[in-house]
Amino acid sequence: MCHLCALLFLGHSIIYIGPSNYGKKQVREVCRYGELSACFRVSVDDVPFDMKGNWHREFFKNDHPIVLELGCGRGEYTVGLGRMFPDKNFIGVDIKGARMWTGATESLQSGMKNVAFLRTTIEIIDRFFASDEVSEIWLTFSDPQMKKATKRLTSTYFMERYRKFLKNDGIVHLKTDSNFMFTYTRYMIERNGLPVDVMTEDLYHSGMADEILSIKTYYEQQWLDRGLNIKYAKFHLPQAGELQEPDVEIELDEYRSYNRSKRSGLQTSK
Repeated sequence: MCHLCALLFLGHSIIYIGPSNYGKKQVREVCRYGELSACFRVSVDDVPFDMKGNWHREFFKNDHPIVLELGCGRGEYTVGLGRMFPDKNFIGVDIKGARMWTGATESLQSGMKNVAFLRTTIEIIDRFFASDEVSEIWLTFSDPQMKKATKRLTSTYFMERYRKFLKNDGIVHLKTDSNFMFTYTRYMIERNGLPVDVMTEDLYHSGMADEILSIKTYYEQQWLDRGLNIKYAKFHLPQAGELQEPDVEIELDEYRSYNRSKRSGLQTSK
C-alpha cells in the first residue's frame, strides 16, 4: 500500500485515493476489507480531495463539530464517542484498513450517520480537511516513535499540520500508556506555552476518568492487564505563534508497543 493513498468509508462505499498508476487489480486489493457496494478511484497526483472543505455539507449534512481520531486502530474510540455525542461528527483515521474494518462495520450496522473512517497516512492528513473544519483531535495510544520526532504525532511537525485545519485553540487529546510519549508531549506543551486543561500520569486513579475517558480500546486493555498506568493530556492548539521543538533527553520506554521489545540499546532519545 502506498503512502499517498486513502480509503474513505462512505456509508456503503469506499473512496480510494492513491497514485494514478494503480490499476484495477491494486484497487480491488485495497477494497478487499468488506462487502461494500462501490469503490471509486481518484488520484492525489492531480486531483484534489473533493470532500476537503465539504465534510459538513456533502457528507454529514449538518454543521455539527468534526472530531478526528488519528491512528484510530479498530475504531473503538471513534464509535464510542459517536454513540455518546450524536450532536458531533467523528472521523477515525488510520493506515491499517483491516483494523478499521471493525469500527466501520459496527458503525454501519448501527446506522450511525455521524461516524466515518478514512484510510490514509497521517503525514498527509492536511490534504483532507480545510481551514477551521475540525474542532478536536484525539490521539489514542499512538506509536511513541522514540527514534524520530518528526514521526511522533504530538511533535511540532504534526502540530503545524493540525493547525492547517483545526479551529483556533482547538482541543487535542492524548491518551497513552507510553511514559516517553507523555513526557515528550508535556515538554512540547511547556516549551510552546500551550494552554492545558488536564495533565495526569495515572488517569484511572485520578478521579477524572469519566464516561468518555473510560472508553477502552483493545490495546489499552492489554496494557492495563500488564499493570501500566494510562496517561492523559488535554490541551489547546492556537493558530498563531511559531512552534519550537523541546531540546530534551527522555528515557526510552522499556517496550515500544504491545508485544514488541525496544528496538535498540539506547537509553534516552530526543
